[in-house]
Amino acid sequence: AVFQGREAIEAAPEPTKTNRLRLESPDKLIVADLTAMTVQHGGIELYDEKRKKLGEDPLRDDTDPERLWTRVHASKKSIGALIMDQSYFTGPGNIYRAEILFKAGVHPDIPGKELDRAQFDLVWWHTVQLLQRGFKTGSILTVDPEEALALQRPNLRRYIYNSEKCPRCDTSIRTWAIANRTCYACPTCQPRQRTKKSPLAVVTPQKECVPFNSHCARESVTERLRASGPSRLTVAELKKQLVNIGTKLPAKSNKAILVEMLESALEKKPVFVSPETAAAEKAAAGESLAVEHIAELAPSQARKARAQIFPPRVKQEEAVVAEAPVKAASGRRGIRSRAKVKRNA
Repeated sequence: AVFQGREAIEAAPEPTKTNRLRLESPDKLIVADLTAMTVQHGGIELYDEKRKKLGEDPLRDDTDPERLWTRVHASKKSIGALIMDQSYFTGPGNIYRAEILFKAGVHPDIPGKELDRAQFDLVWWHTVQLLQRGFKTGSILTVDPEEALALQRPNLRRYIYNSEKCPRCDTSIRTWAIANRTCYACPTCQPRQRTKKSPLAVVTPQKECVPFNSHCARESVTERLRASGPSRLTVAELKKQLVNIGTKLPAKSNKAILVEMLESALEKKPVFVSPETAAAEKAAAGESLAVEHIAELAPSQARKARAQIFPPRVKQEEAVVAEAPVKAASGRRGIRSRAKVKRNA
């Protein structure tokens, strides 16, 4: 069953065919619809029966991590499988599994019985922290804001789920299946270390992650472009990007053509000249400081940059500047006329 909560700022929509129950607050401000194909009717005994089958819930005050540690440490299942087993960890799904284990630095293939207490405590601590954050924000946000800024990716929401590269070390993310669900890990940040119990450190066959457009963990156009290039953009997004950079769209095109056009356009980004370089070029062209340019420096900074072309020690010397083509500020090319420049001896 899926609960859909809505704040009734506007009138609630009519129930759909799969709506089985509608709950309304006394003031009519909150409307919640229970949507399911089938519903089992009953009393509190139904809840009690279901609750007994669940494990430790990181959102509940009565959760018992000690009981969970005892069960995990006795299990032959991998920690990657146990986190997705609701009879052990109640709540985490596939995205949370990837992010919790990454933040804990624990490889998903490590059996529960080989996990030491420090590793378990890290796994549980991140489980509580991330699910509490998700409960409060309504979104799966696993990257700490401070680290996102340090990584120079302030909009980064997740570390390795559905990612091609690790944001911390740039290692290719590896994927494989655990109980028919894709598992993710960074082999550098989550090494599968050899132990006395498993000296061979056998790891499930893995492959590099090929990101897809996830409906559960959506990414912005900018993030997808940065991570994988234009291939993960939709046709509408590709057309919008091309129009934004001034590219004329063909009358007929498919996604492959649009991807190729955007890749080509992105490769031709203009190279910007620094103000220092512009000032030096201006001096070499024989122009005085009175001629304004777009990339302009303060007078003292300009003189310093110009000194790289004409050192002060030869400033008074008479010299003839030969004719040479120069690039004007407008972007057109012209011919520099002969001019005399005083240089210091």
